[in-house]
Amino acid sequence: MLLIGIFLLVSLLLVYMKFSNSNINDIGLRLLSWVKKIKGESVDVSNFKNNETVPMNHATWTILLKKNVSNTGKVNYKNFISDKEELEEYLNALSNTPPGSNWNEAEQLAYWINAYNAFTVKLIIDHYPLKSIKEISNGLPMINSPWDIKFFKIGNVDFDLNTIEHEILRKEFAEPRIHFAINCASFSCPQLKNEAFEAEQLERQLEEQTQYFINNTDKNQITDSATKLSKIFSWFESDFLKKESIESLLKKHHAGF
Repeated sequence: MLLIGIFLLVSLLLVYMKFSNSNINDIGLRLLSWVKKIKGESVDVSNFKNNETVPMNHATWTILLKKNVSNTGKVNYKNFISDKEELEEYLNALSNTPPGSNWNEAEQLAYWINAYNAFTVKLIIDHYPLKSIKEISNGLPMINSPWDIKFFKIGNVDFDLNTIEHEILRKEFAEPRIHFAINCASFSCPQLKNEAFEAEQLERQLEEQTQYFINNTDKNQITDSATKLSKIFSWFESDFLKKESIESLLKKHHAGF
């Protein structure tokens, strides 16, 4: 009976995945989002859009990135510690200026990408030195992982990094290139761009990040005989397919594909 039950459960899951255009990663994220709601750990940002605020200037973040991140995305966290006061000032500005109802989409998108990246840097330097961000927490992925720790506030709401990525960036914006812009301080992630994302420059910046990531041989190996892609393309396949096929995206950005 147990085997029959497992077979039926798997069959139903496969049918759901087929008709919802979801993969196993999507299913897992939805399940874990539900678990967070049950535990009272989900984040409510509905009040943010009830108010108008002045769109943020991210110049301070650009200064810090230019100083502490190389052109290839190598982060000098030790130097970031020396600039902790300036970083905290920028983080406080992020915390006190959530996107308002008067912000356009590009302003909102740039804000959330910068917030993800800046608070990730804070998480690392608050625990520095360490070999891997995963050392910060040994809990279950998406429940008690480093990206689920509520260590900062935005608009007086306790926040974690996964909420920015999965509940805001992925759900509220049909922009799969965010996966080449946010840096989770792990090898599998794209490089940290050494300039802040700005609304007026956002299209150029997202294209540059996409181009760099696809052609980065540490992430993808694309040759005439074989193609080995970053897991990002399979983990978030449903996001990419909202705009175009992954094959089409690769053809645009890699001459050898």
